[in-house]
Amino acid sequence: MKLSKIASIKRGQDGAIHDGLLFRFDIKGVGSVYDLSKQNTEAIDLPPIAEFTLDGADIVVPHSNAVVFSTEYFEEGDEFPILFSNVYNNYAKEEDKKVGVAAAYRIWKEGERFLSKLLGTVEIGFTSDRELWRSAGETADVRPYGNFVIDKDASKYYAFVMRDGERKTRFFRFSLPNIKNATPNGDGLRRIILEKEAIEDYFDTPYHNYMQGAVCHGGKIYSVEGFHEKIHPAIRIIDLAKKEEETFFDFFEAGFIHEPELIDFLDEKCIYSDAVGNLFHLEI
Repeated sequence: MKLSKIASIKRGQDGAIHDGLLFRFDIKGVGSVYDLSKQNTEAIDLPPIAEFTLDGADIVVPHSNAVVFSTEYFEEGDEFPILFSNVYNNYAKEEDKKVGVAAAYRIWKEGERFLSKLLGTVEIGFTSDRELWRSAGETADVRPYGNFVIDKDASKYYAFVMRDGERKTRFFRFSLPNIKNATPNGDGLRRIILEKEAIEDYFDTPYHNYMQGAVCHGGKIYSVEGFHEKIHPAIRIIDLAKKEEETFFDFFEAGFIHEPELIDFLDEKCIYSDAVGNLFHLEI
């Protein structure tokens, strides 16, 4: 693999690309929008063309550990598909940790401004299950919150979680939920809950060491992980047809030392960013 720096952007979490625009978010749901047609050299400091905050922060605040555009549009004629961003560990110290929760948003433009509307959440309904989601045994998993991606080609939703006891990562496949079918729960939030009965398949792969951003492209999941010299930043590529890890690459050993966060594709070009805002073309 080869990383070639193409620009510098603001620091943050994961992001998603649509029609040449990169949307990157922070842990409070604040997004910066970049026009990737304007990047051409590692010397360029690429400024955002707009910034906005995802709607509904008083109801749910996404950590944006995984950010993905769906293939579905909320209204006919919308410019952008529905955007999903997961909660991850924003609520780690709360009684309700919102494990396995991703929020869905409608995004649109008014002039040069970007606006959003919280449509509801997609939630894993069996996150307390010690056979399926959590590791068996007495020791609690360090990060039980989970991550997710959308396979746009197959219209599938994959949720996955680190299982510390078995030192495995488990992937669950579901049909892509239609957020229009979300139902109210009395707290101002509409929900789709994916119970055990909705699981189409699941499988284990080698352990992902502190999951960060993820994307699905061409039938494969690209998942980045790690932090620093003790828990190396790295990428794993999971082949969904074979249900196995195809590739592991250690960024730290290759000289790229910062925490990984953002990964997506601009057509067939893999775009990657670390937490501090170095934006790369990742040649695989």
